Amino acid sequence: MFRQLFEGDKVEKVRKSRVEINMTEGGLFGKIVAFTLPVMLSGILQLLFNAADMAVVGQFVSDQALAAVGSTNSLVNLVLNLFMGMSVGTGVVMSRCYGAKNKEYGEKVLHTSLPVAFISGIVVTIIGVSCCRQLLELMGSPDNVIDLSTEYLTIYFLGAPMNLVYNFGAAVMRSTGDSKRPLLYLTIAGVINIIVNIISVVVFKMGVAGVAYATIASQTISAVMVLFALRRKDGFVQFSWKKLRINKRALGEIVRIGVPSGIQGALFSISNMLIQSTINSFGDIAMAGNSVYSSLSGFIYTAMNSVSNAVITAIGQNLGARKLDRVKRAFWMCLGLTTAVGIIIGGLELLFARPLISIYNSNPEVMEIALIGLIIINSTYFICGAMEVVNFSLRGIGYSMTPMIIVLVGTCAFRIFWIYCIFPIDPTLQNIYLSYPVSWIVTLAVAFVTFLVLFRRLEKKMFQQTELQN
Repeated sequence: MFRQLFEGDKVEKVRKSRVEINMTEGGLFGKIVAFTLPVMLSGILQLLFNAADMAVVGQFVSDQALAAVGSTNSLVNLVLNLFMGMSVGTGVVMSRCYGAKNKEYGEKVLHTSLPVAFISGIVVTIIGVSCCRQLLELMGSPDNVIDLSTEYLTIYFLGAPMNLVYNFGAAVMRSTGDSKRPLLYLTIAGVINIIVNIISVVVFKMGVAGVAYATIASQTISAVMVLFALRRKDGFVQFSWKKLRINKRALGEIVRIGVPSGIQGALFSISNMLIQSTINSFGDIAMAGNSVYSSLSGFIYTAMNSVSNAVITAIGQNLGARKLDRVKRAFWMCLGLTTAVGIIIGGLELLFARPLISIYNSNPEVMEIALIGLIIINSTYFICGAMEVVNFSLRGIGYSMTPMIIVLVGTCAFRIFWIYCIFPIDPTLQNIYLSYPVSWIVTLAVAFVTFLVLFRRLEKKMFQQTELQN
């Protein structure tokens, strides 16, 4: 695993960049925070733009339009996550290259990742457009919502190639510690998204189609800006159209780490789709309320997930530099940081819950359902954040299949069990939402013990390699 970073490719002296963060040297916590904040702001801005989509249709179209847009998240994630996991593989491999100062192989990883991203996007478009109606029917989408959801998804999936190109390119940039420029590009694209959104929905009365077209426009703009940024000569790696080709070794490493991550994301989405279909059975008001709660709680998840991005970058860079003491420190720092973030943001949302919910929709029934979800989820969401950090840390040290299996059993299978065995005892929305914190606790406990065991094994392996070299 480690020798490949140094064998067969030239290890070069890397020119220091103003935008990249080297986590292999100097104070670690400050660099983790400096990396995390732009990623957190990027995610929050993305959610604000998505919230603007929902607010526009909720206030200017109808409750059904709000339900149609909000209830498609689990389906979108199911189709996208399988391929989005590959960007995790790209980030892990590139961060190790950066830590090992292996620029030549890093450029092979870059020029392999981008064509893989575009091809994957085309596959997502084909699957999404051709299957979205059938999947919505399987989820039990109500008759007064399903046509609007199908219209939205059909257009949305057309933007998948640009969506994946941006995410793969951003993963490359973040793996070298550059989390500021993706934030800038996302901000610009998001502002354009809101402008197009308002014009298409409020002025031209395009409904959910206008929201979908605005999303495609913003995704395309962000992808183009990332490609231009990667062409600059002051970074660890530089993008060139002439070098675009798939390197077998780079692809193999990306697939080995990324595919289990993608499968995990897809399986996670399946369990969420099952929960969404159960919520759909309560009708469009429940769907609208759940959409509002999901959007608001998404801010907490995104903030915590930014810490997971930081831990995988910090661990990858220091593993490439063979500094296991800093790997361990990064793990504990990020575990504490994500817990603090989850508690603080979750508490603030609960404190201002009703005013926040009213931004989306003023229907009293919708507001009460959203409040139920926020109370149960926000008070326990920090557990999910800790779970994510541990699972990302496992990927960072090279174990991608392990967290996939843990999440499959501890989260996905457990939630399916809950829906079919626990939910019928008390068929309420509260009971559905309780499945989330219970599954997080189970998964976190198993993942934490697993990480400690595998990290100890990694320490022994690297010690033996060092002894042999000496």
